[in-house]
Amino acid sequence: MKREITSLYQFFEAFPDEQAAIDHLRAIRWRDGAFCPYCNSKRVMHFSDKRTHKCHDCRQRFSIKVGTIFEDTKLPLRKWFAAVWLVTSHKKGIASTQLAKDLQITQKSAWFVLHRLRYAAKTKSFNRPLLSGEVEVDESYFGGKEKNRHASQRKKGRKPKAAVFGMLARDGELDARRIEDLSARAIVGRVRDRVASSSVIMSDEWAGYTDLVTNYLKLSVNHSKGEYARHRVIHINTLEGAWSLFKRQIYGIHHHVSAKHLDRYLGEMCYRYNRRDMGEGERVNDLLSQVEGRLTYKVLTHDKTEENLRETSHD
Repeated sequence: MKREITSLYQFFEAFPDEQAAIDHLRAIRWRDGAFCPYCNSKRVMHFSDKRTHKCHDCRQRFSIKVGTIFEDTKLPLRKWFAAVWLVTSHKKGIASTQLAKDLQITQKSAWFVLHRLRYAAKTKSFNRPLLSGEVEVDESYFGGKEKNRHASQRKKGRKPKAAVFGMLARDGELDARRIEDLSARAIVGRVRDRVASSSVIMSDEWAGYTDLVTNYLKLSVNHSKGEYARHRVIHINTLEGAWSLFKRQIYGIHHHVSAKHLDRYLGEMCYRYNRRDMGEGERVNDLLSQVEGRLTYKVLTHDKTEENLRETSHD
């Protein structure tokens, strides 16, 4: 998008028809030249319909959507682009029920669309730079209270809330993911995987952070004594602000999120948070630039090889 777009109305003006959306995706995906999604050959033939292509080497025919999250979709790209706009522009995301109404599709389709966009938003860890400088670390919990469950659904000896661990570089990115084990060993391991050594770690008084003094300068505040900031510098208020935003997304927009899918919602939140300084159109183009790879409905709802993809959520 060459001009700044600040509203959904302007967005549809920029993409008046399906061909405009196809051309835009092609410009982004093939910015370094056309390639075959089957064999990666650069020798690609283009047909006069402006939608179909053929590989000169493997002889496969394909559209620009093959090999992306849009492959085999029955929805027009304009509706997909509108969903991208809504997901990247709304600070707390959008519920599948609302998206279904806005795009005039079923709630089941809207739920699948949103999960495919979350799949695209997920950044591979090996592509991400290490967090450095002043890094805030904190844990939080998401889920309903056990006493609010039906008696037959209550589980003794198990906390109903899912634990989430977050790391936020004050001059960098937010990294938040579900964590099964909140032991000191697990926490230290996750911090060492994502935070550059010699960084300054800001935390609360929890004993699980004690071992971080080995590789980092660790500073903490004591919440149990009513201390939330020391010298206006030592605090974890920035990360706690991010937790508040995510909780408003979960409880205010989605109402219910399966613990098995929690990482996907966290990834969506981190994606928007880490691109909060981008313009509306910039965020759309950024997400469209990383749509490679497929996520099928079967994998999303039934695949037992990925823990976070086993269970269907209501939203």
